[in-house]
Amino acid sequence: MEYVESFRGLEVYKLSRQLAKEIFSLSKSFPKEEMYSLTDQVRRSSRSVGAQIAEAWGREDTKSIL
Repeated sequence: MEYVESFRGLEVYKLSRQLAKEIFSLSKSFPKEEMYSLTDQVRRSSRSVGAQIAEAWGREDTKSIL
């Protein structure tokens, strides 16, 4: 396993970004009446995964594990 310099180099982060894009595209086909409730919640939660990975990377105690 090679060392990465940033969370952006993590495969799990790259996968989370790719899936968030796919979820966003899929959510465009949701019914219009769901646009402001379910659609928004699904989109925000999909982006949250990458944000949590980035936040965890910034914590000093997790860097010693990787």
